[in-house]
Amino acid sequence: MKWNGWGYSDSKFLFNKKGQAEFTGKRYRLSGMVLPSLQDWFENTFGASVNHKSPATPALNASAVPPARLNKAFVEDLKATGIPFSHEAEDRVFRAHGHCLHEIFALREGKKFERVPDMVVWPNCHNDVVKIVELACKHNVCLIPYGGGTSVTSALECPPEETRCIVSLDTSQMNRILWIDEKNLVAHVEAGIIGQDLERLLNESGYCTGHEPDSMEFSSLGGWVATRASGMKKNVYGNIEDLVIHIKVVTPRGVIEKSCQGPRMSTGPDIHHFILGSEGTLGVVTEVTMKIRPIPEYQKYGSVVFPNFEAGVACLREVAKQRCAPASIRLMDNEQFQFGHALKPQVSSIFTNFVEGLKKFYITKFKGFDPHQLVVATLLFEGDRERVLQHEKQVYDIAATFGGLAAGEDNGQRGYILTFVIAYLRDLGMDYYVVAESFETSVPWDRVLDLCRNVKERINRECKERGVQFQPLTSCRVTQTYDAGACVYFYFAFNYRGLADPVHTYEQVEHAAREEILANGGSLSHHHGVGKLRKEWMKESISSLGVGMLQSVKDYVDPDNIFGNRNLL
Repeated sequence: MKWNGWGYSDSKFLFNKKGQAEFTGKRYRLSGMVLPSLQDWFENTFGASVNHKSPATPALNASAVPPARLNKAFVEDLKATGIPFSHEAEDRVFRAHGHCLHEIFALREGKKFERVPDMVVWPNCHNDVVKIVELACKHNVCLIPYGGGTSVTSALECPPEETRCIVSLDTSQMNRILWIDEKNLVAHVEAGIIGQDLERLLNESGYCTGHEPDSMEFSSLGGWVATRASGMKKNVYGNIEDLVIHIKVVTPRGVIEKSCQGPRMSTGPDIHHFILGSEGTLGVVTEVTMKIRPIPEYQKYGSVVFPNFEAGVACLREVAKQRCAPASIRLMDNEQFQFGHALKPQVSSIFTNFVEGLKKFYITKFKGFDPHQLVVATLLFEGDRERVLQHEKQVYDIAATFGGLAAGEDNGQRGYILTFVIAYLRDLGMDYYVVAESFETSVPWDRVLDLCRNVKERINRECKERGVQFQPLTSCRVTQTYDAGACVYFYFAFNYRGLADPVHTYEQVEHAAREEILANGGSLSHHHGVGKLRKEWMKESISSLGVGMLQSVKDYVDPDNIFGNRNLL
């Protein structure tokens, strides 16, 4: 893993000596390929130059890491348990952050940290966690659970005002499937398992969960529960709250779990909903029983081109209304379409180049689509072959009524796979004075167009007022559809040359964008959670009484604030 950026150390975008962009490594479909259009798109979009580089600090600056504030009595008792721990600077810093822009920027620039965990502990099972929490209560130590570290809400940051010893409780060694129940189609899994490992191990037995968040290569099952995560294929498999049957959680008051693993209970408010979205403030999720399904017999990608964003949104609304959404359906705006086009690898044959040219000619000349207005929806169908083909026809028929044209399986597959490499582009941007981030919301259908337009306009206006010299990139896509609304995901980036504090400027603009989202009827979050980044809007989102209810649960379950990351409240 990179210590100061996204993903694997061997995988990154770079501009080679010929000025061509390429993606290194061997892990992805794009790996090892030259991307001939990316440099022009990058320089023209941001006013940047590949000749002006801002290289990252090559290694962690140990002097920037504050010394560990160890609770000696806790450490001595922990040694007696045999549970591994460390207070090395590298281990502590790696678990001191998620992937917010300001966190990664600070690492790259070698800036001094105000507060990091004082030590890291690695439990191997549920009983180890029980021991750690009991010792933390005994010695008044602050615990911060750590899963995959992919948070984008400042949820893993240590509160600077925390004077107690802070222990990062890393669940990565709790990574086993404990059992699979093939009759009831459920699996009992340790919460530290990473998403791609969970799917791989289930696939070996012929099953899957179907839960595929964009971060599934690195995020953990416990993290999904703690943040109320959503996956790209939720239309078939559901969001995390739909998949969970049973949760085991260790709190300062003891272990929370239901008495049985029935599919539904009418026993008052569902205690799982105190845990789902609790973001490490109440305890540690240790084990989860979740639904599984046989691996789908047939999988087919697809894509549709629409003349404009309005037509695409109208189509997705109709698909949702008829309840025929495929496993994944995502609509990219024109900015994202242009960006996706820039990521196309070098064409290997004259014939392929010729066919691509014919497609472009047909869409833009024969059908009259404006290249600066058209948008693309990517599709993924799963199930038995006959049903998938019927389903595919239904969706394409609906698309045709809104002016949509089928754009091929390859474009659909590329769009889906790009999801896993797009996060690597932020590191490339920062190499050349460009900062970027993403944020999301959910919104009723009748507000989707207004929200998208108004948020983009607000970002452009705020950037101009704050001295950003070049036009920012503002882009969005509709990523999830529901009966009553949709999830909208924004990307935002700008060239920060000439700015004294680019991160502060970015945060001011993002803050304004979030206010605009709320003013336009959007939610505080769809699947990223709240963390510390968004908690100032919690009262507005759930009412002061709602905040009081959450606080009351916190005060009862964790009266001494042992789980003191200070997220949400």
